[in-house]
Amino acid sequence: MFLPMVTSASPRKKKTLLGQPNNGLVLLFAANMIMFVIIHMVSVIYQLSDIPMEQFHRQVLNWLVLPASAEAFAARPWTLLTHLFTHFGFWHLVSSMVWLWFFGYLLQDMIGNNKLIPVYLYGAVAGALVFLLTANLVPGSNSADSVMGAGAAVMAIAIAITVIAPDYRFFPMINGGIPLWVITVVYVLIDFSTMGKGNIAIAASHTGAAATGFLFARQLRKGRDWSLWMNRLTDWLNDLFNPEKKSGGQKNRLYYRADRKPFEKTANITQQRLDTILEKIHRHGYDQLTDEEKAFLERASREDL
Repeated sequence: MFLPMVTSASPRKKKTLLGQPNNGLVLLFAANMIMFVIIHMVSVIYQLSDIPMEQFHRQVLNWLVLPASAEAFAARPWTLLTHLFTHFGFWHLVSSMVWLWFFGYLLQDMIGNNKLIPVYLYGAVAGALVFLLTANLVPGSNSADSVMGAGAAVMAIAIAITVIAPDYRFFPMINGGIPLWVITVVYVLIDFSTMGKGNIAIAASHTGAAATGFLFARQLRKGRDWSLWMNRLTDWLNDLFNPEKKSGGQKNRLYYRADRKPFEKTANITQQRLDTILEKIHRHGYDQLTDEEKAFLERASREDL
């Protein structure tokens, strides 16, 4: 299968509605928002209890963010996944979610809802591994002791959709429109400029995520779908915990209870028809009635006419 280049004039699949079940973009947005709210609710409890915020960072936040130390990561391997949904600063969250919504909506609209979450996870995990390698192998490459947020994942999504549809245009009334690749370049410049001096490991992390998004899109264009195994695993788990939905569940077993054979011709019960049959009985006898007339007479006897 070859995935063609998509432009603003190219036909695309039916848009994924935001309110439909299992919308990947809404799920990612909700996961990040819920985690943000939970973290800040816990921080408020610490503040109301007069517990120093240093303890909050040590006892709560440090168990969610990805540490730069290989030893700390070995003790908290789950942070490989939890860090990509963890935001503590409000504007950090807003920035990540705005770009996630923008690029994620485009990717979901152009290549399908079931590709978004896999690209998000691929980019985040690849970025995390590059961050750990750079922070531990390149001296002085990181000014921070940890990393958090969806930055690397969003970078992977941005590069993936740009590779798929670089000439997709916005605001076509303005000199033919602004191509997507221009917006992506602006996003990349903003992203790297806000990392701060000395954060080489974080820059390497986002570069690794961008490379992952690029490879995902290139492989998809060649007919190799890296999201296939992830979607199959999700479907298997869904069938495992919802056995009634497997093979369509009740939707494929709709039927009606009936006392007669299907497609059996049944005459309407009318007084005129009944009088005709009774007259035939009077003239020729009951034995001369047809099977259909006998059935009609039996049904008529059960109804009030």
